[in-house]
Amino acid sequence: MSSGLRSVLAATVVLSALVAPVLARAAQPGEASAAPAVPEAEDPSLVLVRVVKATKGPVTSDVVLTGDIQAQAQTNVAFRTNGKVAERRVEVGDHVGADQVLAVLEPLTQRANLDNARAALVSAEAQLTQAKVTFERQKQLISGGYTTRPSYDNAEQQLRTSQAAVDSARAALGTAEEQLSYTELRAGVPGIVMSRTFEVGQVVQAGQAVMVLAQDGPRDAVFNVYEALTAHPPGDKTIHITLQSDPAVAATGHVREISPTVDAASGTVRVKVGLERTPPAMSLGAVVIGRGRFASREAVVLPWSALYRYDDRPAVMIYDSAARTVSVRRIEIDRYGFDDIVLKGGVEPGETVVTAGIQFLRPGQRVALAAQDAGRAPTQSAAGEGGR
Repeated sequence: MSSGLRSVLAATVVLSALVAPVLARAAQPGEASAAPAVPEAEDPSLVLVRVVKATKGPVTSDVVLTGDIQAQAQTNVAFRTNGKVAERRVEVGDHVGADQVLAVLEPLTQRANLDNARAALVSAEAQLTQAKVTFERQKQLISGGYTTRPSYDNAEQQLRTSQAAVDSARAALGTAEEQLSYTELRAGVPGIVMSRTFEVGQVVQAGQAVMVLAQDGPRDAVFNVYEALTAHPPGDKTIHITLQSDPAVAATGHVREISPTVDAASGTVRVKVGLERTPPAMSLGAVVIGRGRFASREAVVLPWSALYRYDDRPAVMIYDSAARTVSVRRIEIDRYGFDDIVLKGGVEPGETVVTAGIQFLRPGQRVALAAQDAGRAPTQSAAGEGGR
């Protein structure tokens, strides 16, 4: 045998001796079919979810309303006599004084009546003067016995009648002057003109409201709120008011008046909040935001991601830790927050609610819990939103 062939045979024997023990261990019973165990959280057949345990805690909710500034007292201004408008001296938005003339009627009829009353007074005064002279003459004559008693009595009666005629004429003159003053429209109170319903040349009737005047003085922040809010008002009736265009302008008020009726068109109730002090920037008609706080109460609060829709009603997914399955639970929502929901019922404290991954679930499905402190979202899982 050559030296090369002997070298190959020697190498083969050495390799067989090294491989034989390895093959023997691989052929042992029970080890041939064993496979590495797969953690449940990494099982691709299960949907990964995140959960939270429901607990009750104190809930203090705020109500935010939008309204405007109005005067606590408004006056309907009207002429006190009929006539044709000859002049209008103010516009909407003007501030007027109590005795300022706002508009004027054509005073032709009233001036004619005034002239007649003055003439009647002059005539009555002339008759009174004549009656006084006659009475004085009769008085001197009767003292000397040169006249009769009936003549003296007639002169005295004529004097009294003339004096009454003068008094009546003076009263008529005062009435005519007052009627002439009615042709000038005055508010009687200081304030701001809010609206008007007449123009120059228009014929108006006595008592017909032609202007609306917001009186100077206290102001209200007026809000239209839903009827349910008036049934359960905030615990503190103090309302904090801020100007929408400038939140730095603030005031404090208290609920002064709640309308007893509901507006048929909007379904809202008008609430008036009297301001303790009105900043100058809060002018009439300014848009303001009111904030009130409800009394604290206990309720279950869940994140928005737990909200689910089932049969067109709000629901959540409840996780059963024993069976590792989920089920649908309908809920009643008390209110919606910016990033959470406050429940009125449906979930009891201690129950486990799914907060992420619900878009992949169906009732009775087995799930796996994702690591709560994981830095990435689990596979097949995302934060749920309401209205699915």
